[in-house]
Amino acid sequence: MGKNKLKKFADMETIDFVFQYPFSRLQQEGFPLKGRWRSDFFHNDNPLVLELGCGKGEYTVGLARRFPGKNFIGVDIKGARMWTGASEARTEGLPNVAFVRTSIELIDSFFAPGEVSEIWITFPDPQMKKVRKRLTSTRFMELYRKVLHDGGTIHLKTDSPFLYRYTKLMTALNSLPVSADTDDLYSSGIAGDIRDIKTHYERQWLARGLTIKYIRFALPAGGALAEPDDDIEPDTYRSYSRGYIQMPQLFENSNQND
Repeated sequence: MGKNKLKKFADMETIDFVFQYPFSRLQQEGFPLKGRWRSDFFHNDNPLVLELGCGKGEYTVGLARRFPGKNFIGVDIKGARMWTGASEARTEGLPNVAFVRTSIELIDSFFAPGEVSEIWITFPDPQMKKVRKRLTSTRFMELYRKVLHDGGTIHLKTDSPFLYRYTKLMTALNSLPVSADTDDLYSSGIAGDIRDIKTHYERQWLARGLTIKYIRFALPAGGALAEPDDDIEPDTYRSYSRGYIQMPQLFENSNQND
């Protein structure tokens, strides 16, 4: 492990709104703020919003700046990435931000039933071959139901046509109410207050000429969920070499000259 990463981990231990609980500790003690985030940590009754797989925390921090009337918590297993957002929030003194370093599969150990109002999923791995790992699969919907209030909101932002189509199929098959849906967010006119919040990967995809897909839907607490047919065309650009992904124009020019 590099010295810089070790330094970040050490710094994370000093940030009082970053919570790092190993699974063994959760089993022994439980998480003291579960069901009490608003009363005991944020000291308000504002809605609780999670960013799952938050990475560097760009959305957690960006949304917190724009919506001071909500509390935002970034969740990710990789602490070195999370340090970036946590450091920004500390420098700015944002009172409505926290981070939890844990696996997404363990969120019901940190949040009580109905405690969460919204979930953001920003640029996850589409997991084209592993449906159980897709963050918008019915498996994860059942997990989100354990912490969301009835009819809570889920936002998906993705560059992946595959994950976007899959999520549309999943919501349609299960009659989940969709309130926003576009395959080109920044040309749709619905970006609104989130227009200026862009993750590291999102800026890369936009620079490569890819459109950003966005879908927002509600998740009712009850009802069985069915998994949609998995026969969806895969993302072809993810099959190319790393060089193509980074500089597609070089390959396109080369093909034109052949």
